[in-house]
Amino acid sequence: MAQIEKLLAQLKNNQKDVNFTDLVKVCSYYFGEPRQQGTSHCVYKTPWAGNPRVNIQDKNGKAKVYQVRE
Repeated sequence: MAQIEKLLAQLKNNQKDVNFTDLVKVCSYYFGEPRQQGTSHCVYKTPWAGNPRVNIQDKNGKAKVYQVRE
């Protein structure tokens, strides 16, 4: 739990330099295992009404900035 909180603080402070693997750890903690996991994408189901998805993308080992903000 402390590691996830530390990662969240890093994500909030610097959204432009986020490792994709760190974002996967945070999403997996909150949403469970990805529904779909390819070579460059991970898609997570969420518990909210309407069944929205969280889609994150790997771009050269980093997460895309707009996806970190979401």
